[in-house]
Amino acid sequence: MVTRQRTHTEGGRERAIDEQVREGEDEFRVDIERIRFSPYFSRLSAVTQVIPQAGSGTVIHNRLTHSLKVSAVARSIAIGLRSTDEPTQALIQELGGCDPVVVQAAAAAHDLGHPPFGHLGEQELDRVARETLGLPDGFEGNAQTFRILTALDSCDATARGLNLTRAVRAAVLKYPWTRNEWRTVPGRPPEQMPRGVGTDLAAGAQKFSAYDVEADEMRDALSVFPTIAEHQQTLECSVMDIADDIAYAVHDLDDFYRAGILQYTAVSAELRAWLDGRAQLAASDYSELDPRRPGHALEIAWRRVEAKDPWTADAEAFRESVERIGTDLVDGLLAVPYDGGLEADRAVTGFTRRWIDRLKASIAVEREPTVRSGHVRLADAAWHDVIVLKFVHSRFVLDRSDLAVYQRGQTRIVASLAEGFNDWLADRDDADRAPRRLLDSVEAATEEYRQLRDTAPELFEHGGGAEVERLGRSRAIVDYIASFTDAQAISLNALLTGTSEGLWEAGRGL
Repeated sequence: MVTRQRTHTEGGRERAIDEQVREGEDEFRVDIERIRFSPYFSRLSAVTQVIPQAGSGTVIHNRLTHSLKVSAVARSIAIGLRSTDEPTQALIQELGGCDPVVVQAAAAAHDLGHPPFGHLGEQELDRVARETLGLPDGFEGNAQTFRILTALDSCDATARGLNLTRAVRAAVLKYPWTRNEWRTVPGRPPEQMPRGVGTDLAAGAQKFSAYDVEADEMRDALSVFPTIAEHQQTLECSVMDIADDIAYAVHDLDDFYRAGILQYTAVSAELRAWLDGRAQLAASDYSELDPRRPGHALEIAWRRVEAKDPWTADAEAFRESVERIGTDLVDGLLAVPYDGGLEADRAVTGFTRRWIDRLKASIAVEREPTVRSGHVRLADAAWHDVIVLKFVHSRFVLDRSDLAVYQRGQTRIVASLAEGFNDWLADRDDADRAPRRLLDSVEAATEEYRQLRDTAPELFEHGGGAEVERLGRSRAIVDYIASFTDAQAISLNALLTGTSEGLWEAGRGL
């Protein structure tokens, strides 16, 4: 047995806390095993990716299957980078290296912080965290992931966090900043802002990878990458981020086709109308564009992309992507409705394989990327392909009114849970009967805010004990709700609102 040292070693292999390891044991393999054996990882099998599995069969992705596929794509990209030319190899090493196991681990971990009910659940939990619970930095799935890895989960080496290497911790920082650090930054045009920050700086960053209580942990993880600029992803994080984009753009379309949601007529009409009327649409005033008319929604999407990412957005490349996806997705896959047979399964598997292979092979490495990109990025043609695939995803699935009705009901559950637990913990006569895990979390989170007040008092409005206790209680409630599966959230809300008859079954394990 040997002891890990905290001194700097190549590739960010050092950990925050010394621990005993077996001779010859691979540091990054330890990390990926800790992530995969985590209960937070297991719960992803019962958390919605985009559309719920209920009623759609077992073919629909959940957060766990999505994470496994992101991990596979990320590893493949990292291995592919080993075959690049010598100047690119030298640049990769200069930027901190790209270990396939690190990107696998980061990809496996990247969705740990997602709450129940998909992206709308995340938005609602952020809203109630800020408006109902009074947390200045609210909730964000990426920041929750980092909090799980560094504070909420535990391992045999430490009760706080998984004691992962700095390389893996840094590789999950897709948005390496806190929400609040952007509140005092002067406004900039969208094309000069890092991707994910948003433009309403008074409200802080829209996406971020660490809460204030984990800001020091974030800086510690990034400290071993001195060649990475501020607010820039590590190279391994860029690979994970690209793999997430690829899986989201391609595998989710696989789901929608199998579930019968993507329809040939609607998608074909939109893409064909835009291609046929491109010149007229381009000459139209923005106010004349009506997303209910075929072709107009795609024109709106293109203009938004062109405004935000002029560094790479190209009208001709966008047109070629629309044509390419129209040929392969619309006239190829969607032209034959999915019937569950072997031929249909082969068709969708072939489509998925072609596009995954095409996108993961279209990788560029840059020494000085634009502020809206990473050191590793998709090449221009593939970048436009992903934009169009995501448009199909958004326009013909996420914007559907039947899905919206379902999701609106789910957001009510999130809000109800936050309000119910907040009222319960504020009830001095009954707070002690709250779930043990929640009470322990309140105690731990309050201590975190107490320490933060001592080191960063400027983050507090008053800094008194009451404010610290309120913030600790609020953060613990958010942590608790974010840890539920979809079914647990529904069951516990039924208990809190008095509509459940299954007392012992519904409340077990909470």
